[in-house]
Amino acid sequence: MKKAFILLHLAVILAGFTGIFGRLITLNAGLISWYRLMLSGLMLLLILGVSGKLKKIAIKSITRIAFAGLLLGLHWILFYASIKYSNISVGVVCFSLVSFFTALFAPLINGKKLSVPELLLSGLTLCGIALIFGLDATFRTGIILGVISAMLAALYTISNERLTKSFNSQTITLYTMLGGGVGLTIIMPVYLHVFPVATIVPSLPDFGYLLLLSLVCTDLMYLMTTEAIKTIPAFTVNLTFSLEPLYSIILAIILYHENKVLSAGFYCGLALIILSVVLQMFRVFAQHKRLGKVV
Repeated sequence: MKKAFILLHLAVILAGFTGIFGRLITLNAGLISWYRLMLSGLMLLLILGVSGKLKKIAIKSITRIAFAGLLLGLHWILFYASIKYSNISVGVVCFSLVSFFTALFAPLINGKKLSVPELLLSGLTLCGIALIFGLDATFRTGIILGVISAMLAALYTISNERLTKSFNSQTITLYTMLGGGVGLTIIMPVYLHVFPVATIVPSLPDFGYLLLLSLVCTDLMYLMTTEAIKTIPAFTVNLTFSLEPLYSIILAIILYHENKVLSAGFYCGLALIILSVVLQMFRVFAQHKRLGKVV
């Protein structure tokens, strides 16, 4: 349990940089997501192939994992679009709603009862979001895109949790990235028709940022998350990732001085989000301690 939480929090720190790359890279949201998936998948395929850890699985299994990859790719498109239409802080704070949607979706998908404590804790996050954006509708489009992105991220994590019962983290991450990349490849002509661009080829700086985003903030981060989710429930993983905005906002303030456009309500809302994460941490550790599972 302790090892899983350490891996999870390291993954959250790496995830905190994804919003920064979304601002740094000049490509549109769809191309960022497509390059991120394809580069991450190809680099992980190379690493596993060279190390001899590449495992072949049935086509049916690849299809299952690829569907999760498509959900992830669609989530990324809307996440980066949210940042492009607003700013880093708005985009990453909307991501905090993932825990709320997980508390709603997971019981329905897994055939279980709704958890009142999970709904209450995710309700704190929802209140935080409402406090942040109820006072300022400047970034309305970015907020709407961010909320839909959070819904897709919740569905992805629930799907990923189910996959961990059958496959190891390396296999899941590999076919998630490659499958999601193939899925977006099919969608991309329609996307680029609706949102045309002058070129689909990234500049040299953009390509460097994409490599860092793909290898460190994607392959490494998702390997850590998938390993952690074997022990930690999907709701707790998503709630913990609500801390991602904290790291992203600190970076955004340092690099882009976004604190100049953030209100007091923003920081109060962020405090509620952090409180929900801390309370859930204590709740999970208390449950495992009662069951004698803390090591």
